[in-house]
Amino acid sequence: MNFENKVTSREISQLLWEREETVGTAESCTGGRIAEAIISVPGASKYFKGGVISYTDDVKASLLGVDKKLLEEKTAVCEEVVVAMVKGACRTLDTTYAIASTGVAGPGGGTKDTPVGMIWVACGTEDEVVTYLLTEDNGRDVNLSFATNKAMQMFLEYLQSKEDKVKEEADTKMV
Repeated sequence: MNFENKVTSREISQLLWEREETVGTAESCTGGRIAEAIISVPGASKYFKGGVISYTDDVKASLLGVDKKLLEEKTAVCEEVVVAMVKGACRTLDTTYAIASTGVAGPGGGTKDTPVGMIWVACGTEDEVVTYLLTEDNGRDVNLSFATNKAMQMFLEYLQSKEDKVKEEADTKMV
């Protein structure tokens, strides 16, 4: 695990710990790397409930509730699927938040429409999900590292934006 993920994980830990909120993961191509980054901080069991490594469409459908028709029509590598994975992980793991990934890490498996390096990451709640698409192919290891880093950074920014919103509301009430 790289140093950046450890620092990001520590910041995520502090926010979740203070708020008494929880997170889980739903990972396809990253295969548990996001969960590994989260649990690198001692005390993660207070806020990390678990993860689902949904490498196949069957697992995405059966454990996360991703619509089989969506998987057939759009494939697993699309924004709609990664959003469904976040929502499904929140439900399945009974968490406040979830982080998800789905894509083609390589070196093979890509197609014209879904090339190697195309990886969707997402985070959020059952009601609100933010997504990001990575499209560059830098080789399998780098693709997975970039996807993990982006997912962690995106989740930290998501949590911070929630914190800023709460502070703004509190300031408004004081006026």
